[in-house]
Amino acid sequence: MSEELRDDLRHRLEERKTQFDEASARIEEKAGRNLFFAIGSGLVFGAVFLLSLFLAKPVFAGVVALLVIVALIELATAYRGAGRRVPRIGVAISGLFILFGAYQYGAKGMLGGFVAGLIVLGVWRLVEGLVPQWEVPPKTLVRDVFSGLFTLAYVALLASIAILIVHGESGEWWVFTLVAVVVSVDVGAYAAGVTLGKHKMTPRISPNKTWEGFAGAVVAGVTVAIICAVFLLELPWWLGGLLGVMLVITATIGDLTESLIKRNLGVKDMSSWVPGHGGFLDRLDSLLPSTVPVYFIMVITGSV
Repeated sequence: MSEELRDDLRHRLEERKTQFDEASARIEEKAGRNLFFAIGSGLVFGAVFLLSLFLAKPVFAGVVALLVIVALIELATAYRGAGRRVPRIGVAISGLFILFGAYQYGAKGMLGGFVAGLIVLGVWRLVEGLVPQWEVPPKTLVRDVFSGLFTLAYVALLASIAILIVHGESGEWWVFTLVAVVVSVDVGAYAAGVTLGKHKMTPRISPNKTWEGFAGAVVAGVTVAIICAVFLLELPWWLGGLLGVMLVITATIGDLTESLIKRNLGVKDMSSWVPGHGGFLDRLDSLLPSTVPVYFIMVITGSV
């Protein structure tokens, strides 16, 4: 190969790389995350989650417990960065109480574990307040306790509903439907927002969200929900449509809620453990509140 041909080839490769980098930068700026890292980590995350789901219920419960512990620690750490002392070990132990109660004793056990977790977490923080280097004014102590209680309810309590779901009739397929619809909502919103997004939905909370993206989420989420309802859950199409609408709403609320929390705490991501997504809680934000409508539909159809 001649020197001139090598130079021409090198020039073309550099030119293509520059175009690729510029396109990636535009997408990342509009979407708010690195597309390729997000897709890669999302696929790995989904593969592990679904493998545990269809392998065995104890394995699935263990994966949920691991995710919950990490997410609880992430949120507690973010609170500390904002000057609120939420006990990381205490909140993790309290979260396990809720998950164990749900796994072993169902809905009543979940609520009992939640009450026990609240007591443990409150006492843990009060004891920490007696340590000289952690001594805080009463108002700050009360704020810390309530921040810890919110952390426990927002992450562990909502996640434990997934344990209740998987123990229901065809529970694995209900959880699969939950994940499939929420992922489709995310993908639909992302695709429509990047390509068509012009009108900001909540600029003060999440600047990258648009009404066009929300419309894409509705179309994708409802479509996937109807397909899953008819072919996997043997439910009427209209009930699948209702479930899809409910999941679009809860997934969007979950995403906005976490954005509001991060804005309030002054952080961009809960952590940097998941490439392209920030932290585990950044990946679970839409799934957590979406467990509620799925469990509700299971109850009214007699699946639990």
